[in-house]
Amino acid sequence: MKIIIVGASGTMGKHLTNVFRKEHDVVTAATKGCDVQVDITSTASIENMYQRVGAFDALISTAGPTYVGPWKKMTDKEFRKGVDGKMMGQINLVLIGQHYINPKGSFSLIAGALTYEPQLNFANASAANGAVEAFVRAAAIELENGVRINAISPTVIESSPQYFPFFPGDIPVTMQELEYGFRKAVFGANTGQVIKLY
Repeated sequence: MKIIIVGASGTMGKHLTNVFRKEHDVVTAATKGCDVQVDITSTASIENMYQRVGAFDALISTAGPTYVGPWKKMTDKEFRKGVDGKMMGQINLVLIGQHYINPKGSFSLIAGALTYEPQLNFANASAANGAVEAFVRAAAIELENGVRINAISPTVIESSPQYFPFFPGDIPVTMQELEYGFRKAVFGANTGQVIKLY
């Protein structure tokens, strides 16, 4: 199976690349340091990525820049970081990617527990996550040729201890749990699902 991993230079992306490369043809994509360069805030960049990679069977996205900071300092400019990044960036991976994906392929996007359990400083991520989840449910009923779409929703992950103070009381998601959440999305039969890892 040919799998594109967008955000492959990040903590989650690196782990998923390492495990899936043992079994499949993985193409890594990020702003730098990967097989293909892509800026998900640019539709031209996304289109160029798909043109370079060609037909594929699955896309995994662990990319999604958002603004992290106090509510009282939030402005339109800061809020648009999540809108243009985690929300529209991932949506455009699907809108453009539907024209390149093989029949019965799959899209697996990243959301997060902040949709349902907001934390201080993460209002932007909460809103972007909620939009991604709603998009997944809606896209699932319109994608053609048996193409599936799901979202994986973790809380803070064990390999990002710098974020632990922002998630008091949350039990971190292990990298294996993250992997198996994506395995369910990529290789399972479900579509339009939010796979919660908490």
